[in-house]
Amino acid sequence: MSDFAIPLALDQPVAPGEPLETLRAAWPAVVSLSFGAFGLVTAEFLPVSLLTPMAAELGVTNGVVGQAITATAVVAAIAGPLLVLSSGRLDRRLIVWALMAMLVASSVMAATASSVAVLLAARAVLGFALGGFWAMMTALALRLVAPRDVPRAMSTIIMGVSVATVVAAPLGAALGELWGWRATFLSAAGLGLVSLGVQMVVLPSLPPTAPPSLASFGTALRRPAVAIGLLTIVIVVSGHFAGFTFIRPFLEEVPQMSVSTISLALLAFGVGGFAGNIAAGAIASRSPAWGVGLASLLIAASALALVLQGPSPAVAFAATAIWGFAFGGFPVSVSIWNARAAPDLAESAGALLSSAFQVAIASGAVIGGLLIDGVGPTGVIVYAAIAVALGAAVILSAGRASERRRAALA
Repeated sequence: MSDFAIPLALDQPVAPGEPLETLRAAWPAVVSLSFGAFGLVTAEFLPVSLLTPMAAELGVTNGVVGQAITATAVVAAIAGPLLVLSSGRLDRRLIVWALMAMLVASSVMAATASSVAVLLAARAVLGFALGGFWAMMTALALRLVAPRDVPRAMSTIIMGVSVATVVAAPLGAALGELWGWRATFLSAAGLGLVSLGVQMVVLPSLPPTAPPSLASFGTALRRPAVAIGLLTIVIVVSGHFAGFTFIRPFLEEVPQMSVSTISLALLAFGVGGFAGNIAAGAIASRSPAWGVGLASLLIAASALALVLQGPSPAVAFAATAIWGFAFGGFPVSVSIWNARAAPDLAESAGALLSSAFQVAIASGAVIGGLLIDGVGPTGVIVYAAIAVALGAAVILSAGRASERRRAALA
């Protein structure tokens, strides 16, 4: 019971007997999806760098504004499977365009929000766009390139996420300081318009061959490799976002960095993520389990360094940069793992991956919000270190064993 047959041609069906290697890979379309990921993730994480001024203007605590990320993630967790199930025989290109339009609308809503309720509604719209995009990302990559090029295509698309981490946090903090947080969200709307324009030019028609069903979700979940990957995502990503959502308050209170230094630290986080994406893509193309496991261990080590030596500005700066490098490698590694675990159920497995990510983001933000309001920023980082280390143990034990079994059967 497949979501679609692999491979599929982009605009014309593959002729019978035509070797897969002769298919023309649509790399401009792959790059356009990377641009879309860049716009979505930039908008998703703007509250991280604007947390303090947003909370002050809206008259609430940092923990409450942090739930803007929770709202995005909760809706995204539902949106992925819902979109896949309801998309039927709609051209996937039209769906991607609609998701980009939702990015624009949500950013305008956030920029004009007069209360936390309106802000949360805006973030819910963004959550639907995020969940839908992440659910379809692997399936789109499989449609656009030959199987041997899927790791490269996934790395290219997720490169947009890494570049967004370079831009979103430091640029958001800088623009928020210069123009205010509302104008910063309007700039995200402009970015969404540009992304939509690029995709309307280069993204080919992608009609489905068979719509997914609830049964295909069950089939995917029953595959041990898929289940291992989802469990690892929930543990690692919840820990990461519990810490990263509140990294600005930690850097303000523990090493007592200035706004300009925090912007530089977040820039280092983003640049590290860009490099980590490239490094992990090379590792994961050979062993996705090692790619996921090493990234997780390095996140845990960085969080531990912040806990033990956080009052030192130099150590805090370096640990933040290394954390960025490590997390930059996690999404591409786990996406390659997922693609290999269920290549014939790409949309269903992709929707499950998206939901796992978003549930983890939401739970991490909730736990982080409770911890920062209850025990302070250091408690958040302690939780992050423990949770991510546990996730690393799962993938390096059960994941490596599953990988070896699949290799033996190949």
